[in-house]
Amino acid sequence: MKALVLDFGGVLTNDFWEVLRGFARREGLDENALVDLVTKDAEGVGLLRNLERGSIGQAEFEREMSVRLGVPADGLLARMAADLRPDDEMLSAVAELRAAGVKVGILSNSWGSDYFDPYAPWNLEERADVVIISDQVRLRKPDPEIFDLVLDKLGVPAAECLFIDDIAAYLEPARAKGMAVWHHADSAATVAELRRTFMSTSPS
Repeated sequence: MKALVLDFGGVLTNDFWEVLRGFARREGLDENALVDLVTKDAEGVGLLRNLERGSIGQAEFEREMSVRLGVPADGLLARMAADLRPDDEMLSAVAELRAAGVKVGILSNSWGSDYFDPYAPWNLEERADVVIISDQVRLRKPDPEIFDLVLDKLGVPAAECLFIDDIAAYLEPARAKGMAVWHHADSAATVAELRRTFMSTSPS
């Protein structure tokens, strides 16, 4: 393996779904109100996908989602992301691999790029060789083309790349391209897999 591609939210950060639950609790909603809206409700799912692809802007998303949630629209995305925190264990492991010569790509379905930037505190361009944010390329996971794009920018064949995501459905198109995949659920387990994949050595 010569390259590693990772999701952002929920892989390089704390649990993404718990971030959304934290928002709901602060807003006085059922803790799964936002999670259910963006995973089970057809209109909510459609709004998020359109935001991720850049088909709608952040202001439109906030207006529409505020109506469905019954909360103020102003600053909605920032409030949704307020609990997002770096996963230092994962970030350190990725930095170690990159320093050892592994090419690193970050592939993220975004929340838009208008006025709220959830990526700003992470300095992703300094942590990775390639950063692909979905709304900027008008593609989103699991679109197969977005995996072609990251492989092309990294300059590696699919068979030499490991893709990690916390959403299992996003692994399948990567696997179909020939990439190795890992479903992230626990940082310690993922770091162990990274070390096994990239740092194991054959006995002499």
